[in-house]
Amino acid sequence: MTEMNTPVKQLGYHLSRNVLSTITPPIPTAYHWATTYSPTLTRPLLDMSQGVPRVPPPISLQSALGKAASSPQSFGYVRWDGEPALRAALVEEMKSVYGRNGQGVDVNADDVALTAGCNLAFVASVMCVAQAGDEVILPVPWYFNHEMTLNLLGITPIPLPTLPQDGFSPSVEKCKELITPRTRAIVLVTPNNPTGAIYPPSLLASFHALAQSHNLPLIIDETYRDFLDPTSGAPHTLFVPSSASESSWRSTLIHLFSFSKAYALPGHRLGAIISSPALLQECRKVLDTLQICAPRPIQLALAPLLPSLRGFVNETAESVRARHVIFRENLPKKWKIGAQGGYFAFVRHPFPRVRGEVVSKRLAQERGVVSLPGEFFRPAAAQVADGEGGVDAGQGWKQDSTPVSEEHRWIRFSVANVDDESVRRVCERLGSVTGSLGGMLRGRLGL
Repeated sequence: MTEMNTPVKQLGYHLSRNVLSTITPPIPTAYHWATTYSPTLTRPLLDMSQGVPRVPPPISLQSALGKAASSPQSFGYVRWDGEPALRAALVEEMKSVYGRNGQGVDVNADDVALTAGCNLAFVASVMCVAQAGDEVILPVPWYFNHEMTLNLLGITPIPLPTLPQDGFSPSVEKCKELITPRTRAIVLVTPNNPTGAIYPPSLLASFHALAQSHNLPLIIDETYRDFLDPTSGAPHTLFVPSSASESSWRSTLIHLFSFSKAYALPGHRLGAIISSPALLQECRKVLDTLQICAPRPIQLALAPLLPSLRGFVNETAESVRARHVIFRENLPKKWKIGAQGGYFAFVRHPFPRVRGEVVSKRLAQERGVVSLPGEFFRPAAAQVADGEGGVDAGQGWKQDSTPVSEEHRWIRFSVANVDDESVRRVCERLGSVTGSLGGMLRGRLGL
C-alpha cells in the first residue's frame, strides 16, 4: 500500500504537514513486491507497471544528443521558455497533429514554454492558477503525481468519479455539480493515465465550454496523444479558431505535453506548456525559481530533428496499438478490460472478494508479473493496507468476508514496457492464477 508518511523520529526538527500528508510514490512499492520473485530463463520477470518506452530513440537522435552534450553551447543557460528553434518545431508538429482535414491551427512559438518534464509543467501551471485552500477537480482514477502536487501545495483535489460502464470517461454534468466558489481549475488527462480511456473531441469541447462558462482554466495533459489511431482524426479541435473568437482557446485552455513517451527519452526530462502568453509570463516566475531552464542538450539535439522523427513516433505508436490488440485477444475471459489506450489497459480482476492491491502483490511475488493496482490511483482514504482485515484464502491471499467495492478490483497494465511475446506470457500467467486461485476460493469459501 502507498501509506502516508509519518514524522521521521530521528530528525531534530519538524517536517512540513503537506509533505507528511502526501502519499509515498507508489511505483517502488510494486517493484519491491517483485524482489521476492525468483526469475528463470523460461519464466523471467515481466514488468507491465510503469509507463516507460520499450525502445530507445533513433540513432540519429542519440548521436545528435552526444554532440550537443559536448558542445560548449550546451553548458550555459538557455531562455526560461526554452530554445526558440525547438519551440518553433513543436508548433509545427502541433499543426500537423491537430490540424488534420485541412483545419488551421492557431498556435505559435509565443504560446510555448519548455519545462523539465511534464510533471513540472503541471506544477507550474497549477501554482499560477491556484493557492492553498483552493480546489482543483480531477477525474478519478487519477494520475497520482497530480494529486500529490496539489496536496503538497495545500490545494484540495476534488475527485470526479468515472465509471467502468462509461468507459472511465468523466461526466461534464457531474463535474458541473462539483464546481464551487473555491474551484480554480479542471484537469483532464487523455489518453488517460491510469485507465487508458480516450476522451473524444466532443467531450473535450464540452469540458472546454464548461470551464469557459465558469471562468476556469481547463488543464489537459496530452502526454500520450501521439499513440492515438491517426485514422480517427485529430485528438480535438480546441486549437482551431472558432467563428466567435480567433484565439478563444487561450482564454481557457492550458495544454501540457511530454517528449518522454513519443520520443522515448524520459530520462532527459523535457515537457511543455502551451497556453496564453499572458499565463506563460506568470509561469516564468515559477519556472525561473524551480528550474531556471529545462535541460539544454536535449533541446539542441531535438530542434533540427523533430520533423524527421515523425516516422519513428508513428512506427512506435503503431507497435503499441498492436500490442493492445494482442493483450485484448489473449487476456483470459474472466479478466475484463474497462478501458484501453495510450500506454495502458485498465483491467478488472475476477476475484470478487480480493482487493486489487492484494492481487497485484501476489502476481508480482508468485507469477513474476509486475502491475499497479487501481487503489494507487485513488484518494488515500480508498487505499487499505495489504493484509489488513479479510480472511486467509490460502497461500497468503487475503479475501474480504463480503465482496469488495467495484473500485478495488482494477489493475493497470502498461503494454508499452514489453514486447509482443511478453504480453502473451503475461496473459498466460493471468490465466494460470485465475484457475488456481479461483478453484481454491470456490472450494474454501463457496464462491
